[in-house]
Amino acid sequence: MAEDQDAAKYIADLVARARKAQAEIEFATQEQVDDMATRVAWSGVRPDFAQKYTKFCTEETRMGYQPHKYGKQMTKVKGTLRDMKGKKSVGIVYHDKEKGIIKIAKPVGVIGALIPVTNGEATPFVKAISAIKTRNAVITAPHPRAQKTNNMAVAHMRKVLKNHGWPEDLIIGVEDITVDKSKELMKQCDVILATGGGGMVKAAYSSGTPAYGVGAGNSVCIVDEDADLKDAADKIMRSKTFDYATSCSTENSVVIHESLYDRMVKELEAVGGYLCSAEEKKKLQATMWDPEKGILNREIVAQPAEKIAGLAGIKLPKDKSFIMVEETDVGKGYPFSGEKLSVTTTLYKWKSFDEAIDLVNRITTFSGPGHSCGIHTFNEMHIRELSHKVRVSRIMIRQPQCLANSGAWTNGMPMSMTLGCGPWGGNTTNSNVTWEHLLNYTWVSYPIPSTQPTDEELFGRVMYED
Repeated sequence: MAEDQDAAKYIADLVARARKAQAEIEFATQEQVDDMATRVAWSGVRPDFAQKYTKFCTEETRMGYQPHKYGKQMTKVKGTLRDMKGKKSVGIVYHDKEKGIIKIAKPVGVIGALIPVTNGEATPFVKAISAIKTRNAVITAPHPRAQKTNNMAVAHMRKVLKNHGWPEDLIIGVEDITVDKSKELMKQCDVILATGGGGMVKAAYSSGTPAYGVGAGNSVCIVDEDADLKDAADKIMRSKTFDYATSCSTENSVVIHESLYDRMVKELEAVGGYLCSAEEKKKLQATMWDPEKGILNREIVAQPAEKIAGLAGIKLPKDKSFIMVEETDVGKGYPFSGEKLSVTTTLYKWKSFDEAIDLVNRITTFSGPGHSCGIHTFNEMHIRELSHKVRVSRIMIRQPQCLANSGAWTNGMPMSMTLGCGPWGGNTTNSNVTWEHLLNYTWVSYPIPSTQPTDEELFGRVMYED
């Protein structure tokens, strides 16, 4: 009980500081908040800092690959700024004279930002920039394994604010993070941005505070009959191995048409894939999951292929960067059909396109409902059919999903570190969560001439059919 009270008081003090700082910028101009956001973003991508920072994050979390973390930092922070540049977040943001409607954007207050260990580098910056753009304050709560990384990011951004005359407490980090402190932050803030594991996201939605959360990722990739196999293999490899699969968007399963299955496997092997034998698959399964609890072994999460293979007693050739296993079904008895958070992907065969769609729906329903899938094809009919029949929030066409779902320079998806999965995944939105989700709106309505239609205009012939 004493620990709960201590946590409540500690967080209350942080929230009070954040509210005071936020009140100071509540009526800041668009030019002022844009300048603030730009300066904080630039500080995060200065090469000298970004190199040191991402190296520190890799070492502290013991997850991922530093050059990829550096690339992620540079892309996501710059991309977040690009998406908000020139966009209005202050004052009148919408005016429809015909309907007599004006929309005025206002801040929500204090954002509680939960930071995952898998993406501990870019997430604090992206969420802080988004909060500043919308005249909010933000309190970041890291995973314990990324505590020092979060401290480093927060101190760096606070210095920028101070140097340019803005309240430092617009950005605050929770120190010595505990579960109780995270829970209290979720209770006491105004809006939660929850990026992380399913348990944490569920707690966010149960906190009584409005929350934007993410669903579990278990992305599936279809390889169609007309696919460019070399291109598909290269993109799957780049996505599967990026930052050692810390992303929830990485291809957890590859669903391949049976007529080109063997050729596709060879292409995947050519770019670094290692196909396990039946015996090796058993060893890998026993290593990756706790046989009693059925949960992933933390020691394999976001680790290089050679480490995972070594733990499983598999002799992996030196030129192999990801592991492949073959599977025939989906569900509890087939753990490789679920999310793996590792450089391991599961291969399936399909005959008809209906079967491929069914596999996507079964796999994502089992693990990763509402998240995403991808397809390598030039068949527009199949793209349309897939988009109408799968229960996912985003579909990537001929792209590496890990590098595309959350926004890329080569697609139009909004840059984000928080991917909503909609009601399918227990989330409030299907969108990539961005700064635009951190605004309150006041609707101003003027009287206009009546727009009431006649019954004939509204119901047409239906009103005469009875």
